[in-house]
Amino acid sequence: MILEYRIDERADSVSVRSFLKRHGLSTHLWRRLKHQGSLFINGEQVFRATLATLHAGDLIRCEIPEDSVIEPQNIPIDIRYEDEHLLIVNKPAHMLVHPIAKEQHGTLANAVTYYYETKKEPCVFHPTHRLDRNTTGLVLIAKQPHIQALLSGRDGPCFHRTYLAVAQGHFAEKEGEIALPLRRKPTSFIEQETHPDGKPAVTRYRVLAEATEGSLIELRPITGRTHQLRVHLAAVGHPIIGDDLYGEKSPLIDRQCLHAFLLNLIHPVMHEPMTVEAPPPEDFLSVLRLLQIPFP
Repeated sequence: MILEYRIDERADSVSVRSFLKRHGLSTHLWRRLKHQGSLFINGEQVFRATLATLHAGDLIRCEIPEDSVIEPQNIPIDIRYEDEHLLIVNKPAHMLVHPIAKEQHGTLANAVTYYYETKKEPCVFHPTHRLDRNTTGLVLIAKQPHIQALLSGRDGPCFHRTYLAVAQGHFAEKEGEIALPLRRKPTSFIEQETHPDGKPAVTRYRVLAEATEGSLIELRPITGRTHQLRVHLAAVGHPIIGDDLYGEKSPLIDRQCLHAFLLNLIHPVMHEPMTVEAPPPEDFLSVLRLLQIPFP
């Protein structure tokens, strides 16, 4: 990983550590820079980074080694946006975002790692959030860890996701908020449940269309708890169609009918607002057609 900055007057007489911290460099990466990497100021290598001070007009260059244990695999990816800092992809169904102990291949991480290799980009997979295996849609990936840190933010993520879901039944209120604390179910390693002692969780929803057996709804998670949207909808009596963990299996689709279709963010480097979209996949649209729910 290579970072380069031109110091302006606002950062005059600031230490290298303070400057890099402002730009998202974590304590872990700072230590790696000191012990394994290289720091250059105006083209000259600095061997005692902790003592270095920056001045207006200086050019700072950091070379920080990164290692990846993810095996690259030639798996097609649907890229919706890319620049030197960010990659946004549309994840298909039945794909993990990151490898797990029992499943090291076929994940989005394997696919993106291969993509970086084909472009000869020295990047490591840094997703800023995750989607469940059977949830489709947009995943925001930082190309460097300090960009990931900038997007995460101390007060929560610096981006907003919006989902589409097909849920059972009709909502009495066509727009509202579900605020139910969540925790892991004591009898399960995977399943979550609503509980007064859980962590705060808030989901905003809006009904877009409905038919006899279901509703198309727009969901915006204000918090990012595990399985939040799925648990919240099941808790209010409207489980997502096809969700066999919090609802029931469906003959219409072999997964939960949930898709992350919209991503809004302020670019962490260029500081410009961005909106990226991905239309629902065919199996999602098929459910709408079969239930005769109009798609706006």
